[in-house]
Amino acid sequence: MLKIAVTEYFVKYKPFLVFLGKFLLTYALLTLVYQAYLGQFSKADFEVDSFTESVAHQTKWLIAVFDNQVATAPHLEQASIKMFYHHRFVARIVEGCNALSVIILFVSFVVAFTGKTKTTIGYIVAGSLLVHVLNIARIAFLVVALYHFPEYEDLLHGVIFPLIIYGVVFILWVIWVNKFSLYAAKPVEK
Repeated sequence: MLKIAVTEYFVKYKPFLVFLGKFLLTYALLTLVYQAYLGQFSKADFEVDSFTESVAHQTKWLIAVFDNQVATAPHLEQASIKMFYHHRFVARIVEGCNALSVIILFVSFVVAFTGKTKTTIGYIVAGSLLVHVLNIARIAFLVVALYHFPEYEDLLHGVIFPLIIYGVVFILWVIWVNKFSLYAAKPVEK
C-alpha cells in the first residue's frame, strides 16, 4: 500500500521533482566549484579573488568614462578593494559584490528548466554577461550615489540596488521559461 502511494506521488509530481533535482544538483556543483576557486586566496593575508578585483577595476573604468575622479586601492585590513570617488573613500568591493553567486543561481534555474542544448548554453552565456554588466553599472551608480547621499546607504545598498539585480534575473527567468525552455508554450500552427 505504501509503495503504491509513494509511486503515485512520484508520478504525480515528477516534473517538479525533476526540476528540483536538476536545480539543486547544478547549484551544489557550481557552488562547490566557486568555493574551490575562492579557496585559492588567503583570507589571513586579506587577498581578494581575481574576479572581484576585476569587478572593482571594471567599475572604476565605467565611472572614469563620466568622471575621472575615481580610484581603487587594496584594503589593508580586509579582503576587499577600496573605491574612492573625488578623493573620498566611498565603498569597498568584497567577494559578495561580484555577482557570481547571483549568476550561479541564474544558471541553476535555467538548467533546471532545460531547453535545447545550444539555446540553453547561449542563454546562460548571454544572461550571465548581462548580469555581470548590470552589476558593474549597479556598483558604479552605487559609488556615485553613496558619495552624494551617504545617509541613504542602507536603502541604496540593502534595498534598491539588490532589487535591480534580482529583478533582472527574475525577468530573465520568466523569459527563459516562457520562450525557450522545454516547458514554453509552442505556437499553434494554422
